[in-house]
Amino acid sequence: MNTPANRPRKILLATLLAACSSSWGQASPQMNLPRVELSAGMHRIEAQVAAAPQERQIGLMFRRDMPQHEGMLFVFEQPAMQCFWMKNTLLPLTAAFVADDGSIVNLADMKPMSEDSHCSAKPVRYVLEMNQGWFARRGIKAGTKLGGAAFQAK
Repeated sequence: MNTPANRPRKILLATLLAACSSSWGQASPQMNLPRVELSAGMHRIEAQVAAAPQERQIGLMFRRDMPQHEGMLFVFEQPAMQCFWMKNTLLPLTAAFVADDGSIVNLADMKPMSEDSHCSAKPVRYVLEMNQGWFARRGIKAGTKLGGAAFQAK
């Protein structure tokens, strides 16, 4: 029953549930990461930057939508074989595995909610996730060089 007397109790319950879900693990998308502007030829990309281990682990999980010109750039401390999966990720994505100079090493289309591994063809420091089809629609493939400050700070 939704009466004025029950409202404070419902608010308290909602607050407790939110606190518990935070302590049990991330249940909402991370939306406030730093952003960087990248380019792929004439195409502009606004990418959230996931650089800390927990930010990389959560990635784009729980996102229900993402504007077409946005993505997420995963930054690792050093080049290594990087493998990604789509656990708790609701959007179909394409991962671009990117070398230090911004060159795309390989691309992998990834299905939502899948635990299949998608790995870089060689050691990379960066992975850029975009909505699935974004790269293909623009003719961007392995060998294409991305631009942006992230790839110049070496």
